[in-house]
Amino acid sequence: MEWTIQELATRAGITSRTLRHYDRVGLLAPSRVGANGYRYYDAGAVARLQRILLMRRLGMGLPAIAAVLAEEVDTCDGLRAHITTLEEERDRIDRQLRSVRHTLDALQAGMEPRMDVMLAGFNDHYKDEVISRWGERAFQVSNDWWHGKTLDQQRAWKQAAEDLVAAWVEAAKAGVSPTSEQAQSLAARHIRWLSQIPGTPTAEGDRECSIEMVKGLGDMYVDDPRFADMYDDAAGAAFVRDALQAYARTRM
Repeated sequence: MEWTIQELATRAGITSRTLRHYDRVGLLAPSRVGANGYRYYDAGAVARLQRILLMRRLGMGLPAIAAVLAEEVDTCDGLRAHITTLEEERDRIDRQLRSVRHTLDALQAGMEPRMDVMLAGFNDHYKDEVISRWGERAFQVSNDWWHGKTLDQQRAWKQAAEDLVAAWVEAAKAGVSPTSEQAQSLAARHIRWLSQIPGTPTAEGDRECSIEMVKGLGDMYVDDPRFADMYDDAAGAAFVRDALQAYARTRM
């Protein structure tokens, strides 16, 4: 099939003048020019125009687009690359939509609009640590999971986390041993809590990586002052570390 320049311009939402300009700068030539001077475009030309319009929408200038198209050997590879780019853009927009919906929910609920607290991804404050220890995918999957929750679900999750921390602090202040049944029960609860977070080894059932993760978390609780504050003091953080690492050695 072929389309005239007017038909293609109308379908693409651009002007025939734009198509003639693309021809002049070497981006998109017509498939053929009829004896009457009319320009015709076949399916291959339309596919090329689709790619040009996609790159324009991504903010690329015409010289940059020309360079990309000139370097490509296989059109299908180029289309696959565009699919990947579009999927990433779709995911970014989806995250923005979820954030805006959360903001609206918070405002309608009459909450103080501190979106930095309510909308932060589960691991946002510890992004670098998560990526360095467990990779980009672990961060992205868990972060998307958090942003996919409703405001009520986020509140419930945070409350469960606060309850767990409070239980750790209470046990540490009571002076129980990290290897005691009480401490080991808390360690099991802590690991069940971790297993609810997509992207973590515990959620994916990877035993060896789960053991490594639990031990690494224990070390991070002690090494990072933010966690010492969370568990009341450095001694509390050390108690959590020792209990988790004992559990990882003997019960995982």
